[in-house]
Amino acid sequence: MRVVVSRSEWAAAVASTLLLIFSFPDFDLYFLAWIALVPLLVAIARRPSPVSAFILGWATGSVFFYVSCYWLTYSMIHYGGLPTLLAYLLLIPGALVVGAFPGLFALLLALAIQKWGHLAILLAPVFWTALEFMRLSVTGQLWNALGYSQAYHVILISPATWGGVYAVSFLILAINSALALAILKRTVWALAAALLTLGAVAAVIILSPLLATSGRPSGVPPYLDVVAVQPNVPMTPVKSPEETKQLLDRHLSMSSDALRRLPDAGVPRLVIWPESPMNFTYASNQTFQELVADFTKRNHTSLLFNSLEPAPGGGAYNSALLVNEEGRLIAQYDKIRLMPFGEYVPLPQWLPGASLITGLVGDFTPGTNYTLMPVGNHRAGVFICIESAYPWIARTMANEGANVLINISNDGYLGPTAVMRQHLANAIFRAVENGRPLLRVTNTGLSAYIRADGYIEEQTGGFRADVRTWSVGQSLATTTFYTRHGDLFVYLCTAITFMVLIAAFFRKIR
Repeated sequence: MRVVVSRSEWAAAVASTLLLIFSFPDFDLYFLAWIALVPLLVAIARRPSPVSAFILGWATGSVFFYVSCYWLTYSMIHYGGLPTLLAYLLLIPGALVVGAFPGLFALLLALAIQKWGHLAILLAPVFWTALEFMRLSVTGQLWNALGYSQAYHVILISPATWGGVYAVSFLILAINSALALAILKRTVWALAAALLTLGAVAAVIILSPLLATSGRPSGVPPYLDVVAVQPNVPMTPVKSPEETKQLLDRHLSMSSDALRRLPDAGVPRLVIWPESPMNFTYASNQTFQELVADFTKRNHTSLLFNSLEPAPGGGAYNSALLVNEEGRLIAQYDKIRLMPFGEYVPLPQWLPGASLITGLVGDFTPGTNYTLMPVGNHRAGVFICIESAYPWIARTMANEGANVLINISNDGYLGPTAVMRQHLANAIFRAVENGRPLLRVTNTGLSAYIRADGYIEEQTGGFRADVRTWSVGQSLATTTFYTRHGDLFVYLCTAITFMVLIAAFFRKIR
């Protein structure tokens, strides 16, 4: 009886899995991503059986997502009270679902190699990019797309200005496939094809920054002074009145001290408080309204903060509110994409601990409007926490006229884990894709000023109170190709993928 997957093929899958895991935070060996899939690609090409290829790809993807997203269990264990073993078992189904997309990638690649030979391995970047897009479309998650592994290296992520994070994933796969082809076919034409691919990728990376100049024009003064407050609010779900007052005083004192240190540049000032478990309820709390109004008027500043606001049908929004220098509420953005296990629980209520988790982390109503907020004579696109992982949210705001992007966030309930740097990686790409500076202000870290080219300035540490003051100036970039045209590149990859699938559809699957 023929073995579906041989030992050598499993070894290749294990090697690719480990290399992928080490490419992402908290390991941060980003350069490994450029070779991580070579073992898997070689194994598929040497015996292009769609069945075995799917199994290998599925296993690789599932284990990679399970290990790199282990932090999803943190809130279940520490705040939901679930036993550790049960929490990690509950992570398996999600990993298997998301892992199916690398499995489909491997299956498609095997079909293409069966039909056109080893040269078809150069289609791998097209298939991978299309499947990342399909993963987001089907599951609503693009977390740890391959391109995110390069987030902390400005030059390598510059192609995001025209193709988003998908373009960077594409280029990584192009290098992987070129190396795999060179290993498989040690001929002059194979080596030439591999070298041509390597040269093309290098050229694209080098030329991409020229397509979208970023930074700040010399001699142009800032249009906004910002105080970013990282209060490090503890994640305990219930706080006594004394604790609540102390934490609110911390917000106010940190803000006031930083405002006093700001030079009088004659530009509007904005204080940003992050998303946090303080549960401000501006609409229903007259005392808090008066306190905020007094703070903004006395300090001649606007205040952006997170609040629990009423939604239709007795629900609640996770909102960002802007109160101006006159103490008036002038803008409200209601979070559109909610965080699983943070703002809703994607588990059946009969499951032990599910109702408890819901009571602890909340059950929010999603918003529907991409509201821009006036800051001086400019407009800010504000999005909340996990929304930084959805490219279209920041893109929509930039396309509608946002001059600066602001991400308020709270990763505290996921602990001092890899999620902190993985989440920051998402925000970095949103800045680059849209050629806009992005201000990331968090409760427990990592807060940072992200330039339009993706360079990080004045990043805070994790799980400590801190404050930053930033001056925001006009970027040289106007509107990037990605902001104008969105996922045009990935649509093209998807169309090619479907054409290849149709061409290979009638080939017998072994």
